[in-house]
Amino acid sequence: MTARTNRIALLTDAAIELIADGGMRALTHRAVDGRAGMPPGTTSAYLRTRQALIEAVVGRLAERDRDDLAAYDLPTGPPPPPPGPRLGAVDLDRLAAGVADVLDRWLTTGRSRTLARYACLLEAVHRPELRGILHHGTGLRVQSRDLLARAGAADPERQGDQFVAFVDGLLFDRLVGAGALTAPPPGSPASRADLTAAVRTLLRALTGT
Repeated sequence: MTARTNRIALLTDAAIELIADGGMRALTHRAVDGRAGMPPGTTSAYLRTRQALIEAVVGRLAERDRDDLAAYDLPTGPPPPPPGPRLGAVDLDRLAAGVADVLDRWLTTGRSRTLARYACLLEAVHRPELRGILHHGTGLRVQSRDLLARAGAADPERQGDQFVAFVDGLLFDRLVGAGALTAPPPGSPASRADLTAAVRTLLRALTGT
């Protein structure tokens, strides 16, 4: 990692915490300087406009999410050439447990990143010039389509996208929706078991496995 890349990572990590604490209104170049412990003007020197700052934040969110997925041995790279190995029930059980662990992490130690991600997406709804940030989520959809294809799904293109949407909805419900009132406490074995059951039910419905 170059000095410039390292500095931008520090700034964007600070920006993520600001957004998580106070929403998009809290995101200013001066506030990022303060949160990162950098001299005034540092953030604007690297990321001159608000749009550049938001895009850098989204890129950092995507990078850290990929690191989380890699840590749990979930597929994060390009799909293998077809036909690829067929996934069976045991593979899908392991996948469900891995996805649940990632979701539980995004509800606990990664909570700030999850809140910031949703805030950035909402910002893009109202600012067409930021719609490009949505493309940072396409990688997971590509991987999910490949996974469902190897598991024998009837329509992996459509069902892979559905899988990502359903899992994201599960995360949103547990973080800020009514699910937060009834779900087991995030970070507990009960939370991971409950999330695993939910993801496995989804995989079973999509694949018949």
